[in-house]
Amino acid sequence: MVQELKGRLNVQFQGEEGIDAGGLTREWYQLLSRVIFDKGALLFTTVGNNSTFQPNPNSVYQTEHLSYFKFVGRVVAKALFDGQLLDVYFTRSFYKHILGVKVTYHDIEAVDPDYYKNLKWMLENDVSCIPEMTFSMDPDEEKHILYEKTEVTDYELKPGGRNIRVTEETKHEYIDLVAEHILTNAIRPQINSFLEGFNELVPRELISIFNDKELELLISGLPEIDLDDLKANTEYTGYTAASSVVQWFWEVVKAFNKEDMARLLQFVTGTSKVPLDGFKALQGISGPQKFQIHKAYGAPERLPSAHTCFNQLDLPEYSSKEQLQERLLLAIHEASEGFGFG
Repeated sequence: MVQELKGRLNVQFQGEEGIDAGGLTREWYQLLSRVIFDKGALLFTTVGNNSTFQPNPNSVYQTEHLSYFKFVGRVVAKALFDGQLLDVYFTRSFYKHILGVKVTYHDIEAVDPDYYKNLKWMLENDVSCIPEMTFSMDPDEEKHILYEKTEVTDYELKPGGRNIRVTEETKHEYIDLVAEHILTNAIRPQINSFLEGFNELVPRELISIFNDKELELLISGLPEIDLDDLKANTEYTGYTAASSVVQWFWEVVKAFNKEDMARLLQFVTGTSKVPLDGFKALQGISGPQKFQIHKAYGAPERLPSAHTCFNQLDLPEYSSKEQLQERLLLAIHEASEGFGFG
């Protein structure tokens, strides 16, 4: 079966004539990905800015849902194997699952920025003054994760968790367990079935040389980014379009190659996907949200940071165009996570 999957795929549409010289295969992959990721199929759901997908925790309502996930894993792997691009973008945490990389609480920001802020507050403050906090999720929190289920009980993050208090010494463990539960446990059967199909064709050791952003570009390709359109649909806070830092920014970005342009879009919006209707249709966590450039206060040599749920780039007031270029390139290439709400 696996050897057959590695063979060349020839596509012929029923009732249509045509020799598959590559175009029909490309069209087949595009059509298939649209059907698989249609919300009506219940397999995947969009989160955050409504443009990135991850397995739906309620796919259980779809009969044979796990065999479908295995099939989807095979389709994504076969597309990679054949060098075909798919019209689909996953959440950062799901790319990490494919790569076998541990998810962290930073990955929650793209899914639920308010919850992320609460966890970040816990790390930065003394939690010993919150006696009612235990190693468990209350029913309201569970309902938020499994949003379509009507009957939800609390969930223990570890055995006996509802009776174990979270202290200053154990809060890092608590946050790790919360991230694992929200981003993994709720969809673990779906993830495992997807990976079972995916790894038949593409073993983990082959794919693990890439990071999550590179994997997105491998699966979905480098986007065509219209810089004039992006510039026309950008809003500023603390700066204006006439600010020297803003003008340097656009001059630097204009000189970017296609890969760095895609990385910039990933860094600020969480995905390299360009909206079909252009950047005026860019979505944030609460609906339409244009590309944002905010003035970042603090040390002038710090790296730019981003809040992907708001399509927001926090740009320090650099002293030269050269410094801005060096800092921006470093951020989009090296900064994997840990930015935001600082």
